Amino acid sequence: MNKEFVMRGQTPSGETEILNFSGYKPGYAYRIIEFQLYPSTSIGSDDNEFTGTITAGKTAVTPTDPNFNDEGLIATCIMDHNRNSNYGPEILTVINDTFLITQDIILMVQDAGGSNNPINWQCRFVAEKMSGSEEAVANFKQFTIFDG
Repeated sequence: MNKEFVMRGQTPSGETEILNFSGYKPGYAYRIIEFQLYPSTSIGSDDNEFTGTITAGKTAVTPTDPNFNDEGLIATCIMDHNRNSNYGPEILTVINDTFLITQDIILMVQDAGGSNNPINWQCRFVAEKMSGSEEAVANFKQFTIFDG
């Protein structure tokens, strides 16, 4: 049975977080299966437009300019909420849930609406047991993306 776990936090707009996978159990890799963003202030009284990215690359991917040609880009999310009740929240998330994570990854969030409020985020991962050769391939792939 696969074991799921959650990482969550609150990050200032325009800043990054390192999601630490170094030192996890040998023989395991992790897949992201969910990425969500949520406001931290003025909920219900402000319009919110948040973006976020997660990458296995060396540097963060700017959430307002994701490029799906970047093989290190693992996930991107946009949350748009208008306080006018005629418009519901719009949440779009794209996740490469086949990417096996074996090393640290970088999360970056941006308040694209201009308020620069901190942004709450949550990621759900699942652990995948691997053979020694599968682990070597996954480690090498993530290293070459990070080092590239």
